[in-house]
Amino acid sequence: MSGIRVALVDDQALFRAGVRMLVESQPDLTVTGEAGDGVAAVELAARARPDVMLMDVRMPLLDGIAATERILADADRDGRTPPRVLVLTTFDLDENAARAIRAGASGFVLKDADPEFLLAAIRTVHQGNQVIAAAATR
Repeated sequence: MSGIRVALVDDQALFRAGVRMLVESQPDLTVTGEAGDGVAAVELAARARPDVMLMDVRMPLLDGIAATERILADADRDGRTPPRVLVLTTFDLDENAARAIRAGASGFVLKDADPEFLLAAIRTVHQGNQVIAAAATR
């Protein structure tokens, strides 16, 4: 059975570990790799070819929005199917939701979202739909 391949990108190792445990608890989801900064995220996308990338906004070397733009442009240039990018942040009143969507992200979720909401968001963006956390649009 092939499931949804998920890549985790966040500069906080403990957060990645928690999300990894959550994702891998699901029979239809598999973690294909992790990155701790935006530059490593671009390399991970090309190497692991995930279906969905969970992308932190604020990271060293290259932020999540710039990394998203680069990942999608690289996939387009190389003729690959681009991953769906689900942007994660702790900042609910910040303009990053709109910036992420303009960059090509498929969704925007707050890091304090309910675990079931995050899992549903992964599946939703994988199906080609967008997810925007309501608190992020205030």
